[in-house]
Amino acid sequence: MAGCKVGVVGVGRMGEYHVGVLSEMREADLVGVVDSSEERAKTISERYNVPYFDDYKDLFDKVDVAVVAVPTSLHYFIGKEFLQAGIHVLLEKPCTDDLAQARELFDIADEKNITLHIGHVERFNGAVQELFKIVKDPIYIECRRMSPFASRMKDDGVVLDVMIHDIDIILNLIKSEVSNINVVGSSVFSGRDDLVNAQIEFENGCVANILASRASQNKVRTLEVTQKDSSVLLDYTEQEIFVHRQSSSEHQMSKGALRYKQESLVERIFVHKDNPLKLELKHFIDCATNGSPRKVAVETEVDSLKIALQILDQFKPRKQ
Repeated sequence: MAGCKVGVVGVGRMGEYHVGVLSEMREADLVGVVDSSEERAKTISERYNVPYFDDYKDLFDKVDVAVVAVPTSLHYFIGKEFLQAGIHVLLEKPCTDDLAQARELFDIADEKNITLHIGHVERFNGAVQELFKIVKDPIYIECRRMSPFASRMKDDGVVLDVMIHDIDIILNLIKSEVSNINVVGSSVFSGRDDLVNAQIEFENGCVANILASRASQNKVRTLEVTQKDSSVLLDYTEQEIFVHRQSSSEHQMSKGALRYKQESLVERIFVHKDNPLKLELKHFIDCATNGSPRKVAVETEVDSLKIALQILDQFKPRKQ
């Protein structure tokens, strides 16, 4: 059975990940790639044995679905043209950097009864799937997403590049409206948001603290949820979850030194580990070709972007 005809627009670092996964999927027939750099397009064409084209419009009569992995500033214009041509679109996150434009894209997809999927790949992380089964009534959530600076990160700062992942997960965990946001941050290596700490308060009393940094020498991607009877620690990179229960702590004085001791029952949750990008692409193609229901409601997609943009509005950079 022939697979769904897919084209990839933008084959930089993230775009190549898509090409690599799609080239191995039986559900997909990769029919072409496009990039503003002809040299890059040729390289990917040869590496994955797929045709390349000079203009993304050349894909319009060749594909059923398109993966758009271009710089954020081009998401709206390119995504809109594919949607208007009746082609299902997976648009890398963030959807756009403008809320009204994002809503317009989803409206076009709705009018034409086609799928617009935003590339929040962490939703498909096996550990995140298990997290949603465990977390019932969060009191406090803390996220840390830190890494060294990379020159490729020149189009977006950390809020739209990486923090939006955690915002998306948090909004899906906490079924309550945001009541307040406080933001501090710094520009360290660029004129953009390189280090941001955002505290989000919800109407139900839950608080989320999100740290995103590309000024660290250590790579950390964790999320911890505090509930009344447990603490749940998720490691995105290792796709692992640990649940701490019945915790107790005490302090002891010995030979003039103060020592702290903590005990708890620790449960390691079994996680089925798979490539999150492959699972995301399979879900997108299933929605596009079989009409399967979306994993996340459209309004949630828009809300993630809305909160990210509100955080950016509050960001007042302090140059280091």
